[in-house]
Amino acid sequence: MEHRARVHLLAAALLAGAALTLGAAPARARVLMSQKDALAIAFPGASPERRTAFLTDAQAKAVETAARSRLPSKVWTYYVAGSTTAYFESHLVRTMNETVMVVVGAGGEVRFVEILSFIEPDEYMASKRWLDQLSGRRLDDELALRRGLRNIAGASLTAEAVTRSVRRALAVHQVLNANPAK
Repeated sequence: MEHRARVHLLAAALLAGAALTLGAAPARARVLMSQKDALAIAFPGASPERRTAFLTDAQAKAVETAARSRLPSKVWTYYVAGSTTAYFESHLVRTMNETVMVVVGAGGEVRFVEILSFIEPDEYMASKRWLDQLSGRRLDDELALRRGLRNIAGASLTAEAVTRSVRRALAVHQVLNANPAK
């Protein structure tokens, strides 16, 4: 009888553990928009050309100086159609990654920013309204939190991460277009 009671107790514990596991939200990347959909927004009715830049050490140093942050990689894949360029970057927010698309116009200004994936909790994600303040911005001293940009209450790490990402994309754009091929 004692053995049977232990088996029932073990089975009940296993079922309770399985119920808790099944009820928990799985930890996974949350894709908000595919790259294909993002490119369709950035280049409506156009077929952008995919390009890859392999930054030299001097170019990477110039980007880091202009962006005021370290580059995650010296390899940048970007898309161009007409005078519009879209850069994609993944970066750490708090403990998880986020991927953004920064669309840059002919004059080197931000046209808009889209979040493609965000793995952190929802309450830390930048809102569309917050992202909209980046439109029209250039790589200057005003492209900084508590200067030309509002912070996100309760999600300042997200605001910092997105701002650094936009600064890096604009700096890469600036370096790649310093001596455009004729």
